[in-house]
Amino acid sequence: MTTFVDRVVLHMQAGDGGHGCVSIHREKFKPFGGPDGGNGGHGGSVSLVVDPQVTTLLDFHFRPHLKADNGKGGAGSNRDGANGRDLVIKVPNGTVVQSLDGEVLADLVGVGTTFEAARGGRGGRGNASLANARRKAPGFAELGEPGDKLDVVLELKSVADVGLVGFPSAGKSSLISVISAAKPKIADYPFTTLVPNLGVVRVDNHTFTVADVPGLIPGAATGKGLGLEFLRHVERCAVLVHVVDTATLEPGRDPLADIDAIESELTQYGGLADRPRLVALNKVDVPDGKDLADIVRPDLEARGFRVFDVSSATREGLRELTYAMAQLVDEGRRAAPPAEPTRVVIRPKAVDDAGFTVEAEPDGSYTVRGGRPERWVKQTNFDNDEAVGFLADRLARLGVEEKLAKAGAQAGDLVRIGEREFDWQPTLYAGVDFVPGNRGTDVRLEDKSTRPSAADRLEARKARRRRPEDEIEGTPETAADDPDDLDDE
Repeated sequence: MTTFVDRVVLHMQAGDGGHGCVSIHREKFKPFGGPDGGNGGHGGSVSLVVDPQVTTLLDFHFRPHLKADNGKGGAGSNRDGANGRDLVIKVPNGTVVQSLDGEVLADLVGVGTTFEAARGGRGGRGNASLANARRKAPGFAELGEPGDKLDVVLELKSVADVGLVGFPSAGKSSLISVISAAKPKIADYPFTTLVPNLGVVRVDNHTFTVADVPGLIPGAATGKGLGLEFLRHVERCAVLVHVVDTATLEPGRDPLADIDAIESELTQYGGLADRPRLVALNKVDVPDGKDLADIVRPDLEARGFRVFDVSSATREGLRELTYAMAQLVDEGRRAAPPAEPTRVVIRPKAVDDAGFTVEAEPDGSYTVRGGRPERWVKQTNFDNDEAVGFLADRLARLGVEEKLAKAGAQAGDLVRIGEREFDWQPTLYAGVDFVPGNRGTDVRLEDKSTRPSAADRLEARKARRRRPEDEIEGTPETAADDPDDLDDE
């Protein structure tokens, strides 16, 4: 039974952020010392990193569910919760990360290459961090943000300089066993090789890797046999070598027909037309094989192939073949463009970019999309009226209320933000002078008769704009009232 796995589906879960703490400092002679609830810790992230010691995805076949640690909750006395530990997953070189619908998320080539697949949730702020000049003792804290959930497909595409392709039992495994230290399974029946084998070949000052790709048959590019499972392993090869069995006794088989069949499958698979080819006429130690090699060599050379007579048993022609491989690999490396240094691209936001959008839905509801509004909703404890009022103030200062009104929303209309749905009440607008009541409550949610009308809200807003700047310092519309409101993601 083979232990090689080159395609798995992973279910990743980043850690959730810890909840903030609601606490009031109390000690002798100081019965009300102010809020001292600490912040929650951030959840751990899930990352993939290329490790040279890992050669297969077998571990994930048996353990497809992966989860990072959650952040710890905050505590009193301004104690912040611990951050969750990140989960680092080691994968083989050449692993391609795809979404379930086939979109490529990352191509991990090169030792140490890292990809953060799922980001941990932010920790919620405690009431000490939420206190300001207007709300001196908040009776609420933010909830931790849930971590990302992601299902991905990992596909392993071997990273080799040379790929050996050919029909089953053409002698590819024997060839790689004599030109390198690889020890693949060798037997006298077709499909002995069920997994790609990699070998390291050294020729003078040149070192390159060779991949022994399992045997291909006609129809492999369309899924026949195991072709699609292994054709992906020749995608990254810089040189392809046709290994042809010149001593086969199968009827209808000859070197030219074998090469034509393999080339047809490579063409149908696509992306390999520009790779240089070599032809190794194998098993010339057999008399009939030597005779057939002499017959077909002129035709192959006429097609532009460099042809080598080789024998894994007697090692005839292997030196010339490996030198030709090394020459083509060296030419490919020199022709490859130099690796560009990583550049950080800064794309400033437009001056009129509010960071969110409001869309009217066909059913008469409205959907608010944006990083900050959706995150704020996730971090709100809807069992606490003061927290709900605080959320309404933040959304209004961001401009959500104004955009909803411009989009035609009326009181009582359904509004969606993230996974939450609300009956929109524009009377919760933050532009009204508001004095918090008891901790954990909000009078605007308790007594609807006291809510100001739209005209009163408009007049109050105009009055504040007419005041000198020093008089409105610390009012709900200033960024200093809640410095985190307008932070970038």
